[in-house]
Amino acid sequence: MSTALRICPLCEATCGLVLTLDGIRVTGARGDRDDVFSRGFVCPKGAAFPEIDADPDRLRAPLVREDGVLREATWDEAFDTIAARVRPLIERYGPDAVGVVLGNPNVHTMAGALYPPLLVGALRTRNLFTASTLDQMPKHVSSGLLFGDPFAVPVPDLDRTDHLLLLGANPFESNGSLCTAPDFPGRLKALRRRGGTLTVVDPRRTRTARLADRHVAIRPGADALFLAALVHTLFAEGLTDLGPLAAHTEGVEDVRTAVKEFSPEAVADACDVDATTLRAVARELAAAPTAAVYGRMGSSTVAYGTLANWLVDVLNVLTGNLDRPGGALFPLSATAPAPGPARPGRGFDLGRRHSRVSRHPEVKGEFPMAALAEEIETPGEGRIRAVITVAANPVLSAPDGRRLDAALGSLDLMVAVDPYLNETTRHADVVLPPPPPAQSAHFDFAFNGFAVRNQVRHTPAAVPLEAGRMDECEIHARLILAVSGMHGAPPSTVDELAIDSLLAKAVTQEHSPAHGADPAQFAAGLTGASGPERRLDLMLRLGPYGLTLDELRAHPHGIDLGPLEPRLPQLLRTRSGRVELLPAPIAADLPRLRAALDAVPDPGTLRLVGRRHLRSNNSWLHNTPALGGGSNRCVLQVHPEDAARLRLTDGGLARITGDGGHLDVPVEITDEVRTGVVSLPHGWGHDRPGTRLTVAASRPGVNVNQLLDGSRLDPLSGTAVLNGFPVTVAPLPEAQSVPLV
Repeated sequence: MSTALRICPLCEATCGLVLTLDGIRVTGARGDRDDVFSRGFVCPKGAAFPEIDADPDRLRAPLVREDGVLREATWDEAFDTIAARVRPLIERYGPDAVGVVLGNPNVHTMAGALYPPLLVGALRTRNLFTASTLDQMPKHVSSGLLFGDPFAVPVPDLDRTDHLLLLGANPFESNGSLCTAPDFPGRLKALRRRGGTLTVVDPRRTRTARLADRHVAIRPGADALFLAALVHTLFAEGLTDLGPLAAHTEGVEDVRTAVKEFSPEAVADACDVDATTLRAVARELAAAPTAAVYGRMGSSTVAYGTLANWLVDVLNVLTGNLDRPGGALFPLSATAPAPGPARPGRGFDLGRRHSRVSRHPEVKGEFPMAALAEEIETPGEGRIRAVITVAANPVLSAPDGRRLDAALGSLDLMVAVDPYLNETTRHADVVLPPPPPAQSAHFDFAFNGFAVRNQVRHTPAAVPLEAGRMDECEIHARLILAVSGMHGAPPSTVDELAIDSLLAKAVTQEHSPAHGADPAQFAAGLTGASGPERRLDLMLRLGPYGLTLDELRAHPHGIDLGPLEPRLPQLLRTRSGRVELLPAPIAADLPRLRAALDAVPDPGTLRLVGRRHLRSNNSWLHNTPALGGGSNRCVLQVHPEDAARLRLTDGGLARITGDGGHLDVPVEITDEVRTGVVSLPHGWGHDRPGTRLTVAASRPGVNVNQLLDGSRLDPLSGTAVLNGFPVTVAPLPEAQSVPLV
């Protein structure tokens, strides 16, 4: 028996694990008490790492479709097939004939961070779709417009704040999102112990809400109205105090004018929150010595998601809590470019081009995932004829999975980088399966940029690759070569080209550690046994701390780089070089929010919200027996009063109907949801033929996103409205259906 360290890749908390090994088999997992960031914390997902790693349904070899049937193939056969079929499609129809789809698990791997941008560049396609438009894109848009950089996302300083206002988030179950914080629940408890205040705004009485000093059971989808009333109150009562931010901010008076109509009395009915509570929340926020406002999925995947995310940071600015300890600060990752001087930038633009069919504006280089099906099925020039997916299952995660399911089946070619045959990849002509996580090195390029403390950690592969497996980075590199006309070149070619490109830029930048250096000599000094390791070493050397891969290896439990520190105005890249508090696209969308003040809810409908389980994250975790217990069930939660009115019974069946159709689902009657609201978790619906998810298929549940037809989008970000949309619910005689949990 032996042990090895591994950063957990199963959620955004990035906890350190100690794996117990029997040869090359992982037999146990516990929290790493010496990890500089997670300090031994582990959740049920991390504890289930051995079972996830050894899942017998994981594909062990590539699959290639022959005569309509997927068969095991060699790696050479798989890449030969891709090379022979992708290039002719591009040459005949153009690069936009290929669409790229990236899923959430993609950002939990080194390969997923390093190679997809190179893949999109090699294809020269403009058809990129990612899970961002099913999740956090409103935050990227808000940050881009306010600060000039869509990745400049402020996070709450959880360990030092005196007051946290939290909307649409349940970190007791999710472990946090766009706020990388191992043991998020423990940090909230510590906030309470030191005398701080926690306010939670959520239509459900979640585990997080039960800890709060104040729980506001808002009407789903009304977060932007709620926040606008708080901003109105700060202005009306003279409670704004920008402090040092005033010198770097413009548009404050414009915001005052913009929220004039959103008084607490005006929004109370629409939010179903009384004006007294709205004023109290605003006053408490302003009076706190330090405070932070933080919103996530429940305030992003709604009709006014970008406005809500904008207002989150408007509140942080107006109370002087943006960019100060105890407030909301900007992390500084070890692989971020070395900071340059404060200066105006190019700003952030929306809609530089539009999608072919519905003319959706591009956002951050992406089109809405909800538009993928129509781009495949609509004839004409520019139609998507081939799709490459990386760790994605949009048949379950995007609206109207049935339509997308049919569209994927009509493609000329589909290639999937995925360890499973799931509801999406079952359509693939070639499947390239990465190895289990224990056989891969790990570094969190993305999540260190959202961490509540600056730190850096790297773990090598815990066990060697099994015979017949291919390293995930090599899979991506060979895929890039296959689609770019360089099929057969060494995989290292991709990494060397990436190194050359990055260095060519760095040596010309005055603030770069490589400024004025000879690129070849600088590259010769890089360490690492592989292309990805050399690229990591280069990014560390060019980063703000001047670290190297060798230093990381000498600190297997990580290097603590200290608490978050103020970074304004240095990181601002707006055209003015200031925080632009009321950007033009936001101002143009506010009339839509004003119209919501007069909207009258249909008394015959309920509002549906999603639900996160601690034992789940992405749909493939439903295939792990150890994570199937407890509350991790696909049931419709209904308040007792609504259940009585609708004649629903606990454990009975209900038919829930939305824009995209209906679902039959078991009912759980509980007062954890407020009246007028029902809740159904995402990621279920494992009942399609041709998949290889044995455990998940034994209790398939229903796909909540099938209740949507894809027409409900936040217009600024293209994000699908997955929460707060209207549904009707009616009892269903048991003879007409069977439970699907």
